[in-house]
Amino acid sequence: MNILYKDFKNEPILDFSKEENRKKVFEALNKIKKNLNREILPLISGSRAQSINPADPQEIIATVSECDEKLTQKALEEAEKKFYSWAHTPVKKRAAILKKTAQVLRNKKYDLIALEILECGKQWMEADGDICEAIDFLEFYAQEMEILEEPRKLGGEPGQNNLYVYKPKGVGVVISPWNFPIAIPVGMIAAALVTGNCVLFKPSGESSACAFEIVKAFEEAGLPQGVLQFLPGKGSVIGKYLAKHPKIHFIAFTGSKEVGLEIIEAAAQTQESQHHVKKVIAEMGGKNAVIVDADADLDEAITGVLQGAFGYQGQKCSATSRVIVLQDNYEKFIERLKEAALSIKIAQAEDPGSFVGPVISKKAQEKIKQYIEIGKKESTLLVEREVPQKGFFVSPTIFIDVKPNHTIAQEEIFGPVLAVMKAENFDEALKIANGTRFALTGAVFSRSPKNIEKAVKDFDVGNLYINQKSTGAQVARQPFGGFKLSGVGSKAGGPDYLLQFMNPKTITEKTMRQGFSPETI
Repeated sequence: MNILYKDFKNEPILDFSKEENRKKVFEALNKIKKNLNREILPLISGSRAQSINPADPQEIIATVSECDEKLTQKALEEAEKKFYSWAHTPVKKRAAILKKTAQVLRNKKYDLIALEILECGKQWMEADGDICEAIDFLEFYAQEMEILEEPRKLGGEPGQNNLYVYKPKGVGVVISPWNFPIAIPVGMIAAALVTGNCVLFKPSGESSACAFEIVKAFEEAGLPQGVLQFLPGKGSVIGKYLAKHPKIHFIAFTGSKEVGLEIIEAAAQTQESQHHVKKVIAEMGGKNAVIVDADADLDEAITGVLQGAFGYQGQKCSATSRVIVLQDNYEKFIERLKEAALSIKIAQAEDPGSFVGPVISKKAQEKIKQYIEIGKKESTLLVEREVPQKGFFVSPTIFIDVKPNHTIAQEEIFGPVLAVMKAENFDEALKIANGTRFALTGAVFSRSPKNIEKAVKDFDVGNLYINQKSTGAQVARQPFGGFKLSGVGSKAGGPDYLLQFMNPKTITEKTMRQGFSPETI
């Protein structure tokens, strides 16, 4: 079996046990706090919104000028003007800009970590991991496009030459979330740019300051003006307008299932002036399950479940939200899970020891609390902790005796809420795990080769983990993405991701000529 990308090296994470690294993060945090409420502009100033610290809503990280439809249309027109020249820019030059952008992010790593901590409530290691992933996307897609650039020769009859090549689609939209505020948008933008497309970038309002740093990084790396347009604003205004626009060729989206399906529906409506079918690349979330087998190593299982469920407050599409435990292990598992959950530290993300910090917004906090109240009516509460009153904190919450049809076992909550269920055998556990509309990530803790083989064949998820947590996919190692209502298209950080941003073209030439036309000689 050939090993793909065995020579690709993922960006190393920082070691925060070293005093030097901790000192640099604290210095970066202090620097941002001295320059709060910075102004962030799109191409032209529009209405304004604020990006705040979810651990301290009185701290305004940035005031963001928002775009409306008129400004968005102007940005689209500018991108159209730039498309031809960018599409015909040599691949090596486009790839070089991605690699230079990766270096810019490396140089600014501590400042970006601090910004993610303050704007998005990311813990130190979570923020570092996000920036490492962004760097990986840039390096990997640059490498991939240099491979795809080469025309592939196909078979044919004598006197005929057949080639297979790729061409960029056109002007597209990148709509990114706040939970991976640098990695996810960088990945989508990098894929679109290196394949020769122009991009209109609409970031989440909760992470506009991080998004602005992305645009600055590409500019510093030498990206020509107008190829990447920065359009902060309301998704209900900009997102809907662009999804329906006849001049948009593709939409790369990561976010909720509800918004993703709206975009897919809008993009499917072909207008009279439209000369193409829009491509939608969408990742839309999950309701991810972990199966704990009767012979599982509970030390590993407890650690994996806690990290998967409560890492970054459960605000990951890959987060563990369901645990299905075989009955032989059920009582031991919930007893140990309870003690472990009671020991984790709840604090603002600036605290390097924080395990659970604030959720992203007041709206998110209220929604998660509503699900917790539903869970109390449906099942049995195992863990609920006291949390700081200042900021948008939600307790890491665990329910047991949850049934597969319960609300908290079916709907994506996007917060630190975990549903624990019991299964009589491994087949029933698999049936429960597959019993949602999502198919993103899943994990199995087991020592049984037979049950592991069953999971490999029948656990319907895009990313399956054996004896490790359901989060933490790395570029080129675990290409990321799911199916069912978790997403459409192929996997980010994988061998076929860039293909979604291009059109394949076959060129057939008859090589047996009757001489050449004189004017061409």
